[in-house]
Amino acid sequence: MAVELKELTKRSENYSQWYNDLVVKADLAEQSPVRGCMVIKPWGYGIWERIRDVFDEKIKETEHENCYFPMFIPLSFFQKEAEHVDGFAKEMAVVTHSRLSMKDGKLTPDSKLEEPLIVRPTSEAIIADSFSKWVKSYRDLPVLVNQWANVVRWEMRPRLFLRTREFLWQEGHTAHANAAEAEEETKRMLEAYRDLCENTLAMPVLVGRKPEHEKFPGAVDTYCVEAMMQDGKALQAGTSHFLGQNFAKSANISFINNQGQSEYAYTTSWGVSTRLIGGVIMTHADDDGMVVPPKIAPYQVVIVPVIKKPEDSEAIMAYINKLAAALKTQAPFAEKIRLKIDRRDKASVDKFWEWTRKGAPVICEIGMRDVEGNKVMVKERTKLGTPEGKQIVGFDEFVASVSSRLEQMQKDIFAKAKNRLEHNIRTDITGPAEFKKYFAESNVWIEDNKQGKVAFVRGKWSGDPESESILKEMKITIRCIPFDQSGSEGICLLTGKPATMDVIYARSY
Repeated sequence: MAVELKELTKRSENYSQWYNDLVVKADLAEQSPVRGCMVIKPWGYGIWERIRDVFDEKIKETEHENCYFPMFIPLSFFQKEAEHVDGFAKEMAVVTHSRLSMKDGKLTPDSKLEEPLIVRPTSEAIIADSFSKWVKSYRDLPVLVNQWANVVRWEMRPRLFLRTREFLWQEGHTAHANAAEAEEETKRMLEAYRDLCENTLAMPVLVGRKPEHEKFPGAVDTYCVEAMMQDGKALQAGTSHFLGQNFAKSANISFINNQGQSEYAYTTSWGVSTRLIGGVIMTHADDDGMVVPPKIAPYQVVIVPVIKKPEDSEAIMAYINKLAAALKTQAPFAEKIRLKIDRRDKASVDKFWEWTRKGAPVICEIGMRDVEGNKVMVKERTKLGTPEGKQIVGFDEFVASVSSRLEQMQKDIFAKAKNRLEHNIRTDITGPAEFKKYFAESNVWIEDNKQGKVAFVRGKWSGDPESESILKEMKITIRCIPFDQSGSEGICLLTGKPATMDVIYARSY
């Protein structure tokens, strides 16, 4: 029934449960038989495909080439880089046997591998090995590659999209002749992630550098984009790492420079994952379900037939086919429009709420009255529940306006999220006591355009090692050191010591 389709835990009642409910009820993903893994369903995977396609184009525009490396990595490769291993050791899945045999009526591993294989948690180690073979001269540099792949990390507290034992991602890897070029590459791809988040996902982010204790294991510097979710928590949406010569030395990525001398290359790595879908959910969705930015919606327009009498079916479907053909001439965002006619033998009201919950940007309901009047019933997802939520528009008018509707919707979704971010960064907390009191409060759903109870704090940090234990005790993290430093003097919000560095403090996913 339609009422059942609409049931969803309210954000204000239980934000965590709302998220879990929505992922399932919006038909994005479901739990797999393998604990901690997920089945990404067509609508969820369609969103990932859109993210992948948009960013893959960007990758190629920046002269990177796609390739693929094995998901199995020899244990010895990780042993070369102790710091890198230490960061992932507890999450590594290990293959120790190659086949099964029947023993006492049970399938049993019986052929132990000479060397254990690690199921890819990240690919720096194996890609560095290939780079060591590809790079011999300065003329071989830079090497700019990327791969779209799956990754396995044995998460102890899995959560669909946010933390799963297997997830999909993109990881770029590059090698350069000097540090300046590698650092430039690191920041160039960080900017690409900022652009992806804001201009494609409509998800505003803060950009900066990770503190020493939060950087990628083995990296010299880690840069990140951080987004604010509706409950005031932060989500790390993407990272870009300047690896210096650390991996080059361990894998012997060396080359003869233009002076005839041997030296080690400088490398980078950078990546985003299906975690972005979790970010889209928690940035834009509401109590009725998903709100998918049109740029990443698998279908931007869904047409639902409303057939009350069997004898009307032919006329309605002919009109719908005519509408679909006309819409296909339109190109929102300078792309071919993506639309679907929902031909399922289901009540139209149920189909409407299903697509509403999935977050389809525009839903058109076409019945006999629309056919006779040459009209279209238009329902925009972002206007649900408002006077503009349901519009009866002329056929030609709707076709001509569909691109501008979708483009404006993309802008409105971003503006709403940006307003939330800008209004929920506290800058007036001056000392440790006030800071601790603030974060002692519980996170709550941030109502639209209103300051939330607990969100981000921008304040001073001394960098003192003792601050790490304070952060752990409070379950707070330093999300980033923003690039736009004020340079003013103040008091560290953790230790009370003099400090000049500005950082972003927040709870996080």
